[in-house]
Amino acid sequence: MPTQKPVAERVALIDQKIEKKKREIAALEQQKNKLLHPVNMRTVMTKAKEAGMTPEEIAEKLGIEV
Repeated sequence: MPTQKPVAERVALIDQKIEKKKREIAALEQQKNKLLHPVNMRTVMTKAKEAGMTPEEIAEKLGIEV
C-alpha cells in the first residue's frame, strides 16, 4: 500500500509549481510588452529630445564623433 506524502510536503511542492508558473507568466508578459511597445530609433530619439538632450549630447553618449 503506497504511503502519501505529508500534507506540508505536498503543499510545498504545489507552492514551488506556482512560483515556477509565476516566473513563466512574467517572462510572457515581458515578451508581450516588447511586442506592444517596440523600441526603435525614432522612439529613442524622440524620448532623448523630450528629455532635453541636444543632438551633440546624444552623439557624445553614443561615442559618435560628428
